[in-house]
Amino acid sequence: QVQLVESGGGLVQAGGSLRLSCAASGRTFSRFAMGWFRQAPGKEREFVATISWSGGTTYHTNSVRGRFTISRDNAKNTVYLQMNSLKPEDTAVYYCAAKTGVVSGTDDYDYWGQGTQVTVSS
Repeated sequence: QVQLVESGGGLVQAGGSLRLSCAASGRTFSRFAMGWFRQAPGKEREFVATISWSGGTTYHTNSVRGRFTISRDNAKNTVYLQMNSLKPEDTAVYYCAAKTGVVSGTDDYDYWGQGTQVTVSS
């Protein structure tokens, strides 16, 4: 089992920045690829970014590329999502997730956090 706890969400004005953190406990964190997803009200959950176990491979969805950056610190069992130039359409509940194997942009992850709310005001 892996437990994931997100933090760092909040209310920010458009153009601002936030850094989300996801702390993992349980099984060896460094063996898992990690991902960030988000779900806006009335919409389906969507992929945001993913990172390999080593941190050497990352992918970001087109709508956040150049603004968001996923990273990880295996010594701290934590994955981050740095979000810059935030837009109102980034408003959503953000979830981190863990999976064995290679990175993935689909929701085939084994473990999920409870989510953290990000609200961007215009």
